[in-house]
Amino acid sequence: MRGPATGRPVTCLIADDHPAILESVTRHLERAGFRVVDAVADGRAAFERARSLRPDVLVADLRMPRLDGVELAGALATAAPATAVLIYSGVADPAIARQAIDAGARGFALKDAPLDELARAIRAVAAGSLYVEPLLARAVAALSKGHSGTLSPRELAVVRLLATGDSYGEIGLKLGIAPDTARTHVQHAMKKLGARTGTQAVAEAHRHSLLG
Repeated sequence: MRGPATGRPVTCLIADDHPAILESVTRHLERAGFRVVDAVADGRAAFERARSLRPDVLVADLRMPRLDGVELAGALATAAPATAVLIYSGVADPAIARQAIDAGARGFALKDAPLDELARAIRAVAAGSLYVEPLLARAVAALSKGHSGTLSPRELAVVRLLATGDSYGEIGLKLGIAPDTARTHVQHAMKKLGARTGTQAVAEAHRHSLLG
């Protein structure tokens, strides 16, 4: 499996506290052409490895020691924004899926589904799309109606500066982050606010009184 822009294999980090799942998922993804850079058994180790290895996709269990999948998605949205977090859960709960996506996860897949579906989910989030398990997609969409999203403090700061007309470079200088990181925060805010552009994200943030 090739990365959407670089022509290299999509790199994956797997995090799950069940050894059999780590082994089976790693084996299947490698056979499918992905490159698994590491497999770890808890959320804190996943956070550290994601920061150092910068994989394209982190496949993370929902319930893990030290950091759960939702906490991990939120932490990595700032620490390693280029890594797409895909929650891989045995819990088929639309509210939890919505919570994970609001926290910064770019996908929610179920362990009960065939492993080929997991591979499909990884391809989607690696290409920049949002993936929700088809069995949950309609319910998650229903929860999203009228939902303004919960922006992280950094996302809110970036959108606030974008609203003043600052470029990504100017935002980066003011917040001490790279311009690409500022752009990624805006993209996360766009997903949470249901916006297609940065301008629309600013408008939605104003509409929901998020910018003060």
